[in-house]
Amino acid sequence: MTLTCTLLAFVVALAAAVRSTWSPCGLSMLSTITPVSERAKGHRYGATCAWFVVGATVGGLSLGGLIAGLAVVVRTVGPGPVVVGTVALAGALVVLVSDTGLAGARVPVHFRQVNERWLDAYRPWVYGAGFGFQIGTGVATYITTGAVYLMVVLGALTGDPLVALALGGAFGLVRGLAVLLTRRITTPSGLLLFHQRFTSLRPRADRAVLVALGITVVVLDLVLIASGGTVPVVVATVVVGVGTLVVRAVVRSTHPVGPVEPGRSSQGSVDSRPAGTPAQDGERSVAVG
Repeated sequence: MTLTCTLLAFVVALAAAVRSTWSPCGLSMLSTITPVSERAKGHRYGATCAWFVVGATVGGLSLGGLIAGLAVVVRTVGPGPVVVGTVALAGALVVLVSDTGLAGARVPVHFRQVNERWLDAYRPWVYGAGFGFQIGTGVATYITTGAVYLMVVLGALTGDPLVALALGGAFGLVRGLAVLLTRRITTPSGLLLFHQRFTSLRPRADRAVLVALGITVVVLDLVLIASGGTVPVVVATVVVGVGTLVVRAVVRSTHPVGPVEPGRSSQGSVDSRPAGTPAQDGERSVAVG
């Protein structure tokens, strides 16, 4: 069960990191740290990106440290494989239902963004590393998918602190490397075209996360059956999990509107606050979407 949780944790972490690039914070980074903007400020794009990636990796390692602490607790308690598998399966199922939105509720999230004032107040290595660190932790800014939480749960259930640390580092690294997507953009019009194309890919990212969650549920079910778990309960979770995905697909085909981003209205506005309401301190007033 440890190996299963390890492999699934990395699959979920990759899916969560990639999907998080479409968060308001992720999109903001793709519009503020670009060859165009850095050149306009007299900064080197490559250097700022390097600091961003380093900061994101360190942020991921910080999250990994937290997961490692939980893994030590799990190792000390020493639950059996059936218990570990059951807890992992329950977490995966909760996140799957949450991300589909069919239950009318989501796991708790928050809608914080990085402070855009850093761009004018600090040197590029400061805002590069600082923004990267916050985004790399996965929980300091917008959370767009419950897969981030599931990554923590699965990492802890491995009972291996080193695996947990590597999991967090990998998550942060992938989030940080996303900033390089704009490396070939040299004009404002090119940046606009990039964001139009990139935004259109978001539904695919949503589906990729749901596929990763569905795979996690099915694999955990099969492993639990092999470990002597309660077959009726396991089969029921498979039916619920797969059924949720099928219903979600039907809903999408009937009402082709992507899931509403936290803090984003169905009309596409970035914030649900009335127009003219000033952004709170610590938030960016505009997020590219």
